Order: sequence, then C-alpha cells, then structure tokens
Amino acid sequence: DKHAMPFNNQIRGVNLGGWMVLEPWITPSLFYQFLGGDETNTAMDHYSFCEVLGPKEGNKQLKRHWETWVTEAIIKELADSGAVNSLRVPVGDFMFEPYGPYIGCTDGALDYVDTLLDWAHAYGLSVLLDVHTQKGSQNGFDNSGQTQGFQWTSRISNYPRGLTTFQHWPIRAAHWIGDFDSEAVNYTNINHDNIAHSLRVIENLVDMYAGHPAVLGVEPVNEPWELTPIDELKSFYWDSYLIVKRKAPYWKFIMHDSFRFTPETWGGFMKGCPDRALDTHIYQAWMDPSSRLTFYNNACAQKQQIALMEREFGPVIVGEWSLATDNCAMWLNGFNDNLPGFPRSPCKYIPCSLPYMGSDQPGTPVDSGAALQGPYGTGISGPSFGLCPVDRDWMTERYNNAEGGSSWVSSPPEAPRGRDGTDEVMSLLALKKISAFSGIGHGFYFWNFRTDLYNPQWSYLLALKRGWIPKGDLNDDRIMNSCHREDVGAFVCEANREAPEEAVKNGISYALGEEKKDAAHVDRLTGEPLYSEGDTVFDAFWKSHRATGATCDFGGAAVLKEENVTHTDDYYSDDYYNAVEVKTVATWKIVLLVVIGT
Repeated sequence: DKHAMPFNNQIRGVNLGGWMVLEPWITPSLFYQFLGGDETNTAMDHYSFCEVLGPKEGNKQLKRHWETWVTEAIIKELADSGAVNSLRVPVGDFMFEPYGPYIGCTDGALDYVDTLLDWAHAYGLSVLLDVHTQKGSQNGFDNSGQTQGFQWTSRISNYPRGLTTFQHWPIRAAHWIGDFDSEAVNYTNINHDNIAHSLRVIENLVDMYAGHPAVLGVEPVNEPWELTPIDELKSFYWDSYLIVKRKAPYWKFIMHDSFRFTPETWGGFMKGCPDRALDTHIYQAWMDPSSRLTFYNNACAQKQQIALMEREFGPVIVGEWSLATDNCAMWLNGFNDNLPGFPRSPCKYIPCSLPYMGSDQPGTPVDSGAALQGPYGTGISGPSFGLCPVDRDWMTERYNNAEGGSSWVSSPPEAPRGRDGTDEVMSLLALKKISAFSGIGHGFYFWNFRTDLYNPQWSYLLALKRGWIPKGDLNDDRIMNSCHREDVGAFVCEANREAPEEAVKNGISYALGEEKKDAAHVDRLTGEPLYSEGDTVFDAFWKSHRATGATCDFGGAAVLKEENVTHTDDYYSDDYYNAVEVKTVATWKIVLLVVIGT
C-alpha cells in the first residue's frame, strides 16, 4: 500500500472511557438509581440500562451524561498538559447499527462523537475509534455492553432473610463469536451473523469518518476474551483490515491481543501489511497484594515482553493501563458484585461523589442512612452509609522498628497522618510505567481520563493534579532512566524467613516443576538450608520469567529485596534520583512530642 503512512510517532494518550459505552464503576452516579432493585428493574450495563429505562427515559439520561462527562474544557486541559497527543474513544457497535434495547435509547450519540472529533482536531489531538462492544458480548464483561453468563438466584436466597441475589463470575460466557459451552469450555459453533454485523459496523464507521483529519484509525474489537477461537478472530481482523484499507488507507489498524500477548499467537501475523499494530492491556490492579518494590519491578519488566513482541510482530501499543495496585475501585468487577476472593485487601472508603451531571439525576445523592443495598452478587462492592470504596493508600516506609519495607502487609487502607506515602509511590510507579510502555513500544493510552469517584489511580486528570503523572515532555531523562535499578538487576527474590517451611517447600517445588526440573531433594531440606535453596531457586525463576508476568511471591514464600543496599535513616525515598535520604522528622512525631512535652 504505497499510500500508507509510517508509524513513526509514539502515542501518548488517554481513554475517554465510560462516555459512549457505560461502565457502572466509572460513572456510578448513573447507576445508583438501581440500588435496591430486583429482577425486573435493575440495570448492570449499557444494554440493561436501556432495557430497564426504555428508549425515552434512557435517551434523556444518556444525553445529560454525554453533555457533561466529556466537555471541550476537558479536551483542552488534556491538550494543554503537553503530555497527551491522542485520545482512544470507546464506541458501541450499536451506535452504527442499533439493535435490541439500544434502538431509540442511544439516538444522537454520534452527534456528540462528531463534536468530539472537531474538538480533538482543534487542539491537535488524534483519535483512535475503539469498537468497545459486540453483539452477544466478546468477553462477558459489562464493558462489552452486555454482561454475559448471568443468573438471578433470589429464589434460593430466602433464608435467613429474603434477598435479591445473582451470580455472574462463576458462569461468565461470551457469545459474540458463537455459542459457548461452559462445561466443555469451548465453542460449539460460529455465529456468522454476529460477525457479519460487526463487519458492517466497521464499514459504516469508516464511511462516516474516513475524511475526518482527527481520526488516527480504528480498533475493530476491544478485549475479545482469551477463549475466542484464534483462527476466527484472525479471520475477522483480516476482513476488517481490508475494509479499512480500501476506504481509509491512511488509518492505523489496531488489534487487541485477546489476552494472549505472545509471539506464538501473533508472531508474523499480517507480516508486511502497513499500518497495523497490536494492542495489549497491562494492569496491576488484579495482582496479589505486595510491596512497592514488586510493583516497580513488574512495571519495568514489561519492557522485555514489549520488546520481544515488537521484534516478532511489529508495533505494540499499551491501549489500557492505570496506576491502581489493588482492586478496590467500587464496582470495578461489576455492579454490586466482585470477583470471588476480591478485593484482596481491605479498601479505603470516602464520601460518595455528588452526581457530575447535576442534581436531577435519579437515585442521587447516595442514601447516607442506608447500609449496603442489593441486589447482591457473589462478591461485595458498593456504597454503604454514603461512603464508597476506592483504592488504598500506601504507607511511608520506615527502616527502624524492623519494618524493612514490608509495612504494606499490616497497613490500614487509609494511611495514618504523617505516614501517607501514596504520592511518592504513585509518582515513581507512573514514571516507571511510562518508561516501560513508551521507551520500547509505540506508546500508550491511560485508562481512564476521569472517574466519577475520587480515584486518581484510575483518573489521568486527577493524577496530573496530584503530580503523579508529569506534564510536558515525557521523554526527559527522569522518565527514561526511571527503571535504572530494575534494569541493572539491583533486586533479588529471596525466601521469606517468616514463611512456614512447608510454604517454602511448596514454592520451590512449584518453580522447579514449571521448568521441569527435579524437586525430590526439597523434602529433605529444613531450616536455613531450605531457605538458602529458596533464595537460589526463587531468584533464578523470577529473573527468568518476570518479563512474562512472574512476581516474587510463590504463595507468600518469597520476598523482593534490594541487593547490597543499607538504609541508615528512619524514613526513605526509593527514587533513583534522590541522592540524599529524607531526614526530616515526621509530622506525627512532632505532634507526639508536643503532646508529651505539654
């Protein structure tokens, strides 16, 4: 394609999530009205929002939402930050070919997209149009438009009290590509009608926006789940690509990796075709709780896999990432629901926000006199007595009192006064992620540009205000060298001397087993010889596999430590650029001295 433009400019972008495709966790003010509902009047995603409210009321509420969630002032603020050059805009397939309850409910949505594109062009920003939803759901998540794999269970929840209940995560499914058999864990047939619908959506989208100067390109499907038949998905990508290149030859064509970011899956795919790129989403929010060092190392380690995929496939974009290191954001795993076993640590609670769209929104403000309301899923997340869960604080570490950088284990979700280290941890983590995602690959889009609740770990605008994400040029040395210590191997993965011997044995056996090595000798080891063997095995395994997501955990049997570093001060900063440790006396110590002295 002689008209193709080279992919020379790196993307520094943000997602405009929760705008055209509703996600309850991003804009809970739209969904408070369904608290206390039952099987007939509860909405949990965009599809059921339109289904429950009907086209007239649904459209009325959506127009109020569209007008206030994304504004020209916000687009200007993003552009003025000097660190954003592109926007990823999730759109619904139903906006281009309506079906079911979307008919009438989403009328006028494309008018707002048209305006957004004009704003973006005026402020020098490009736009990637991301088809975020698919008919039948491509992943079962609410972000696909319709939660799939869902069952009301109220009839068996009468005792000890009558409750409206449901389950989703244990039976999640995705029916876009075909009929999924949850028992056999495979697809029994391919739904060619759904695929044809999706291709018509791409054609309509390209016809509508091929001539707009702000459009960077298109992503034909967001996050098709890992059980999607890969040959069918690749065929869909080929067909979509040909539609795009016939009508919009200058557009980029971005393909999500289907949660399979490996050379075995994508190496050589569409080799030689111009303007294609692979999108991968890298989050730490679903990792096990761990130390700040674990999250730093995990962030920097992503460079190795990105570099590998750049060699084996071509351009890679991290289409979604955030600064969240826990799963506490309210409804992150669904309206009034949660993944089994989540959140993994107690969450911080703050007053629920007032509705961003104005006081006319039904169900707002949240009832400050009500405890957690139904309907109830298999996990817990929701407002209680006017308070909503958000991400935890990080505590400022101290090296006295034998804390040794491990206070995260017992720290409360809200840091005590004088011990809040969140700004430092988030700032350093942001630098390392930006370095990893842009230093090797073709750039990134942060998820998300804003959040309804005050949760800066998920809000680019709030992170900018907190100083976590720098403004201006993102290519300065502070960012590019932020992974210095991780890159030179200044960390070791050691056996946790406080872990039971049985846990260490299990961890060693797991690591050796994964590499198909003999672990028979492990059962004979006890005491320090056992922990020393753990030091060797854990560190070797972690360094060999951290690029593909391995962490220094091994079921609690291991801990990450800095190598050959001695801290003599009370408080410390783990910033590579800080040559001098923090030596000031903490505020809480001063207050304590004053009180005792008095």
